[in-house]
Amino acid sequence: MYGRKKELLGEAPLGNRKDIRNAVAAARKAEGWGKTTAHNRAQILFYIAENLSQRGEEIQKRLAVVVGKKQAAREVQLSIERLFSYAAWADKFDGAVHNPPLRNIAIAMNESLGTVGVICPADAPLLGFFSLVLPLVSAGNTVVAVPSEKYPLIAGDIYQVLETSDLPGGVVNSLLADRPNC
Repeated sequence: MYGRKKELLGEAPLGNRKDIRNAVAAARKAEGWGKTTAHNRAQILFYIAENLSQRGEEIQKRLAVVVGKKQAAREVQLSIERLFSYAAWADKFDGAVHNPPLRNIAIAMNESLGTVGVICPADAPLLGFFSLVLPLVSAGNTVVAVPSEKYPLIAGDIYQVLETSDLPGGVVNSLLADRPNC
């Protein structure tokens, strides 16, 4: 991976079919995430947002090397805002009681989909990842995500933030892959 000044920033390993199978298996093992309380999911998302805001400057500097200072600052700020927003909404998207005819009631409960695969946009590595993964996680889904193919090194920073935020293992699985192999 090369920066804007064509200097080598690091190397990112590409996942293969076995890695994808392993990520899906890990996500399926973590499907208990969908059965956790919405309040608990909200608390963990708040903790992720706090950790990202603590490490914001560091991540912004690293991201600025590949996308520029202005975009990096914007992506970090918007990512933090979206994290707090999805954390706030996680426990407010409940089911509803309906009043059908014939003196009955019907309860509609929102349920998670299960395991969802996401391919993140190439040009917004941090914001694109959080914008696609957060709504799914806040609703109780587990995710297998392919981060930005163009700027893959940000996946390491995202992993560190998630790993230190009490998010159960297997809820978010990211792997780098060539798009045609996904």
